[in-house]
Amino acid sequence: MDKTKIVSTRSQNITGHGIGESAALDINSDFVLAKDISIVNNAGPEGEQAVALRTAGNFIACLRCSIEGYQDTLYADQGTNHFFFNCEIYGTIDFIFGAASVVIQNSSILARRPLDRQYNVITADGRTDDTLNTAIVIHKCSIIPTPELKAQSNVKTYLGRPWKTFSRTIIMQSNIDEFIDSEGWVKFRDSSDVTMLYYAEFGNVGPGSNTTGRVNWPGYHILTNPDDVQVFTVEKFIHGSEWLKKLDVPYFPGLV
Repeated sequence: MDKTKIVSTRSQNITGHGIGESAALDINSDFVLAKDISIVNNAGPEGEQAVALRTAGNFIACLRCSIEGYQDTLYADQGTNHFFFNCEIYGTIDFIFGAASVVIQNSSILARRPLDRQYNVITADGRTDDTLNTAIVIHKCSIIPTPELKAQSNVKTYLGRPWKTFSRTIIMQSNIDEFIDSEGWVKFRDSSDVTMLYYAEFGNVGPGSNTTGRVNWPGYHILTNPDDVQVFTVEKFIHGSEWLKKLDVPYFPGLV
């Protein structure tokens, strides 16, 4: 992935590009596989919203890709069945966001040291309708800080915040490092409605997976029954066996 790089410095604040327009790589087609490449937006904190990868089609997969940005790194904008396997995703705030059906599996999610604030947020799901079968699912991943962030202990990092009313994010069977704040999740703004969202954690390990101090929101769930998360597996949620084999992409069909 280090040998081939797609690089952009477009951003909302510096070059005047909108969120989607700032993407270094913008995928709008169906049945697309990106493999063994780095997708980078180098706009940095001055650029504010600056997307590295935008996915907006159906049946899109990334295999062994490094997706690197600062704010709004991976924009799973719309569409169904987006899948990431054995990837590296870097960013600071809302760096995995959008309103698609997306599963990130067997990947490293690396929070960077923020230069313009004292907090990080990994996900910001944009589900606007509770009838839509969309969500951000993080399965069998490592959620870790970069060395620079690890050295800055005063930065709070959260697993996610609700960008839209029916935000839905599930983190399951993943390793969560200790840098994640004990509350786990945070409001998008003070007025955010936390009754209609669906956030869930299941079977995670690592010092940051302790749910004792988690938020007490009606829409937040600590799950212990495997039956409750089967619907969010690759096989059930994005119908992996119907298309990932055609793209020759490895995956875990169910819980592991």
